[in-house]
Amino acid sequence: MITLPTRPEPLAIDLARAAVVVVDMQNAFATAGGLLDLAGHDISGAPPVVKTIGAVLGAARAAGMQVIYLQTGYKPDLSNGGDDTSPNPRKETALCLMRARPELKGQLLVEGTWDFQIVDELQPQAADLVVLKTRYSGFARTTLDARLRERGIRYLFFVGIATNVCVESTLRDAYFHEYWPILVTDGAMQAGPPAAHEATIFNVESFFGWTLTASQLRGILSGRATR
Repeated sequence: MITLPTRPEPLAIDLARAAVVVVDMQNAFATAGGLLDLAGHDISGAPPVVKTIGAVLGAARAAGMQVIYLQTGYKPDLSNGGDDTSPNPRKETALCLMRARPELKGQLLVEGTWDFQIVDELQPQAADLVVLKTRYSGFARTTLDARLRERGIRYLFFVGIATNVCVESTLRDAYFHEYWPILVTDGAMQAGPPAAHEATIFNVESFFGWTLTASQLRGILSGRATR
């Protein structure tokens, strides 16, 4: 066990049973011309977040830690996005925008499109896991829980976009599934005003988990790097 300098208090974890969860680092959310940008959200904070996540992943892989990517994607016919009985098509940004702007139909978060792809700087490596999802939470209708349990993973470090949507949704579900969630605060970016990011940090520290910075995590991992 090793003690992390987390907030609101230090947390002892077993790094051998830990993983980094990379949430939706796709062109849709982190690149100009992608979904968030088209929807009118400020994505100017994305480049530093991409750089921060890249550094975290480098340290995690060097330390032999499992890396797991969550990737949102719909089938070309959008059949896995939800039917008329589901609230998902009424609230999920890609589905709403494609309905409002027919010229974008089939282009946003659809499997195989540029929007769906993980950003070039953070491409998964051979040892990483990639879990596709169709809802905000990475645990909803996916194999994530089973794949974590079969590997004995209990501690999850979260990075990605958007802090207040898919990151927080997955982090909350991790807590409900008895995992130990830790948000890397500068490795995430919100959809909406900066206050949304701060609200998630408050929620995590108060009710659902712990937080730390990327430099703090890299400092811990550097001492565990495989030789």
